[in-house]
Amino acid sequence: MIHIEAYVYNAFQVNTYLVRDDAGHCLVVDPACYTPDEKRDFDRVISDNGLKVTGQVNTHCHVDHMLGVQHVQHRYHCPFSAHKLEEEVVNNVPLMGDMYGLVVEPFSGIDQLLEDNGTIHIGDNELLMLHVPGHSPGSLSFYSPDGGFVITGDALFKGSIGRTDLPGGDYDTLIASIRNRLLTLPPETIVYPGHGDSSTIGEESLDNPFLTMVQ
Repeated sequence: MIHIEAYVYNAFQVNTYLVRDDAGHCLVVDPACYTPDEKRDFDRVISDNGLKVTGQVNTHCHVDHMLGVQHVQHRYHCPFSAHKLEEEVVNNVPLMGDMYGLVVEPFSGIDQLLEDNGTIHIGDNELLMLHVPGHSPGSLSFYSPDGGFVITGDALFKGSIGRTDLPGGDYDTLIASIRNRLLTLPPETIVYPGHGDSSTIGEESLDNPFLTMVQ
């Protein structure tokens, strides 16, 4: 069976997700712990629950979602995985950090490149990768048919969508991504976003003002 838990980190209140199976194999999605206290908290969660971190993936690579990547790389010997179209975004992370007064060491690049419709395994369970560009060129959502949930990053929020005014963002592309890749999932699918509370695909299809307005 697959389980998912959210932990909120850094000043941007990013949802870091731990996706795990009953045997304790654990995938970290959007590791965002930044301060020493946040990193200790993250490590304590892993230790107290007897989890074995087997991988880390990013929905996208804006600085707020990247602040814990290097910690997970070094502490748990996990390569950093993201969509290939996020490489330029990764290169700009230290500069983006400077803009917000955050110290971020440069990255050597993406260790493992992810692609649309690929799968990631957590023990005997798997997540399907859905390319949902618009907020960022290589934004991915991670869908668990068996778990009945999708991790949407900053593509889709409860009652809102991701901003599209950052480099590589495009409003029309994002709306098309959400409609074609996310709203086609079963309506009972739980939406776990990059920030804020969870929702469902059905709720967003009916109530999200960005998706119900006439195009």
